[in-house]
This record gives sequence, C-alpha cells and structure tokens, in this order.
Amino acid sequence: MKTKAVRLYGENDLRLEEFELPTLKDGEILIKVISDSVCMSTYKTAKQGAKHLRVPDNVAENPVIVGHEFCAEVVEVTDKWKDRFKAGDKVVMPPVLSYLGGMQTVGYSFGEIGGASTYSIVYDHIIENGYLIKLQSDCFFKGSLIEPASCVIRGYKANIHLDSELEPFSNIIEGGKTAILAGCGPMGLVAIDIALHGDKKPSLLVVTDISEVRLERARAIFDPNEAKKDGIELIFVNSSKMEELIALTGGKGFDDVFVYAPIPALVELADSILGFDGCLNFFAGPIDKSFSASFNFYNVHYAQHHVAGTSGSTTGDMLDIVRLIGDKKIDPAVMITHIGGLDAAIDTTLRLPEIEGGKKLIYTHISLPLTAISDFEELGKNDARFAELARLVKANNGLWSADAEAYLLDNFL
Repeated sequence: MKTKAVRLYGENDLRLEEFELPTLKDGEILIKVISDSVCMSTYKTAKQGAKHLRVPDNVAENPVIVGHEFCAEVVEVTDKWKDRFKAGDKVVMPPVLSYLGGMQTVGYSFGEIGGASTYSIVYDHIIENGYLIKLQSDCFFKGSLIEPASCVIRGYKANIHLDSELEPFSNIIEGGKTAILAGCGPMGLVAIDIALHGDKKPSLLVVTDISEVRLERARAIFDPNEAKKDGIELIFVNSSKMEELIALTGGKGFDDVFVYAPIPALVELADSILGFDGCLNFFAGPIDKSFSASFNFYNVHYAQHHVAGTSGSTTGDMLDIVRLIGDKKIDPAVMITHIGGLDAAIDTTLRLPEIEGGKKLIYTHISLPLTAISDFEELGKNDARFAELARLVKANNGLWSADAEAYLLDNFL
C-alpha cells in the first residue's frame, strides 16, 4: 500500500513524499487518515528537527511522519483485532505513548504512522495498550480536535488546591474565579468552552487577549448573556486594560489563572492576580529551554500559591472530551479558522505562527491551498463550490460543520 505523507528529515526540512508502507503484520491495523489539525507543537518540531526530545537522532536517515491531531477510518484489520475493529470505524488516538516512557510519540517518532499522511499503520502495541479509540461521530474534523481539546482538559485536571485540612485536590474550583490570559487563540477557545460547559464551572470567568479581532470572535461564539443563564459571569478584557483584573474579583484575586502564551510578563501578571490558595497553570509551551519568569515565593508560603503545567494528554482525557462532545456540551469547531489539503501542510506548518486565526485543518485526500473560512464568501463569487461552503458555514453560526466537511470531501479532489 502506497501512502503520501509529510516527513521530517531535520531542521526546517519537511518533504511531501509518496512511498510504500510495509506489509501489515498480525496485530497491526491499516488506517486511512482523513483530517489532521496542524499543531504548534509540530511547528516547533519542524524547527528543531533532531534536537527535539521526541524526534529520533537518526531522523535524517529514517524520516518520521509529522502530525498527531488526526482522525482516520479503519481500512484493514489483521486477525488479532477483528473482534474489536472493522473497516469503516472512525478512530482517534492520544499521540504520547506513555507506556514506552513518554518520549516516543506519534507525529514525532515513527516512520509509518502520522497525521499528515493518506494512509498509516497502527502498531500492535498501540492497540494493545488501548491507544486506538473508536469515535462515534457524523464527521472527521471533530476527531482531529479531540487531542488538542484533551490537552486543555488535562491542564484543568492539573490545577492544585488545598482543602481546610491541607489535603490536595485538583481541577479548577467549582464556583470560583477563573482567568484565562491570552485566551482567544484556538486552545484558549476550547478552555473557555470547557470552563462554561465542562464538569467544573467557575462563577466568574475572565478572558484576556491583545487582539480585539480575536476578542470579538470569542464574544460572538460565547455570549456572556448565555453564560449568565448558567450562573457564570463571563467577561472579555483587552490586554491593554490589565489593571482591571483584580478589581473584577472584588480585590480577592483569582482561584485559577491559565497562561496561554509564553510571555514572561504574562506569567508574572498571572502570579500577581492569584488569590489565596490560587493556582497558576502555565499552558503555553515555549521553544526557549531557558524560558523563565519571576514568581512570588512569599505568597507560595503565606498565601498557598501553586503552579502547574502539563504537556499532552492521556486516553482518559480523550475519553472525557469524546463524552463532552457526544453530549453536545462543547463544540471543538470553535477552534477552526482555515481549511487546506495535504499539499498545503508543509507551508502551513513552517509558517504557523505567522498565519492569523485559529486551528488550520488539513484534509489529506484533497488538494487545496490553505484557505480561511472567512474568505469563502468572496471566493464564492468565482467558484460555486466556495459559495456553497460559505452557505453551509453561515448556517452553523460561522463555524465549520459536518455538512461543510461532507461537501468539501465530495467536491474538492
């Protein structure tokens, strides 16, 4: 079976190539990857090459397939797993294979499986350890967003607090005060969605961003009036008005503060607005290994301040997101702002920080330049296909949808 895939050979060296996959061994499954969301972690991997902790030292001789936020369809199942999987099943998987020590990761470490491919082989040990998860969904794109969304919920679970007996417990404080700084990017939007509709809800949710455009899009998606019906005061604040933050808590500070951009001043701001027993969650993964910021250790001792951070997610986190999506409590479509084909994957990955907007979704079996959803209507003046996509998106409050995906897969080849 031939596959076409984007492979990493070294620093800034990504290549779209077609090659033969090895014959399936018993215990392996062949999948057809349909969609893959481009992650900032993949950009960092492409920039670092073999210097990245998850990339093999010999990647120049044995290239790896990039992409780890994918949703696929089962094509062929060998005998060992025929009682559990069948052709046509939609599947997703957490990329960090913790049972192998935590460094070997799909999208970073392997030559036969990755999201930026048309076909991939799922190894027996991945399936044996429960890392191939079936998805009941009317579309593929939601599956591609389960992994990034599960990273967000992993961050929520990492927040540490102490009860009156100083027994630690995790997650945000129910009915507390939560702030999400630099929170209107794609991951931040999921963090808002989970705070508003997840298992633990604050009474006050403050979201900041430096871009008024991103703030307006977030306000359009998450209506503060709707949040109020659920007992949550949702406030969006431009980063230029940071002095307002503490006042919003009545001077008591926040119980949970998430930092979604690797900026030292933002970390220090988060530290300064923590209340008693507050937890700072540093969610933004920096490229600079010496990244640091000041932290008030007087308050660590006397005000019981905590700091938390996570990288990646677990199968349990993915199952939590599958449940929340299945129950229609959260909609990961809020993350998507661009659509493209496999031929757009390399340029999109290498220029990711420069491209405005949220998640860039690659459909691996079509050819399409990376295209902003907001441009569909204008493009539709000369291409009826984009006009129809614009109509379908408009019918879904401006968000990508199952109907739009189905039309795309039928009409763009």
